[in-house]
Amino acid sequence: MNIIAWIILGLIAGAIAKAIYPGNQGGGIVSTMILGIIGAFIGGTLFSILQTGSLQLAGASLSIPGIFVAVLGAIIAIFLWGLVTRRAA
Repeated sequence: MNIIAWIILGLIAGAIAKAIYPGNQGGGIVSTMILGIIGAFIGGTLFSILQTGSLQLAGASLSIPGIFVAVLGAIIAIFLWGLVTRRAA
């Protein structure tokens, strides 16, 4: 998938995940995009583990199921980021 599609997927998934996840996460459009791209990798990898039973680093694609998987991964990324920053504060 090309870089433009990754940016669009990151924006969509990050924005939806921030809207779903309770609390204030802060950050602007760049952090939302990065969060969504990381979420696409987390979701895509978890989806490939569930589907094939083996670990493959994969990202979600720019499709409706891909956005769903990326949003789930972004929610996991928000949760993990909250654990890291709460412990540091």
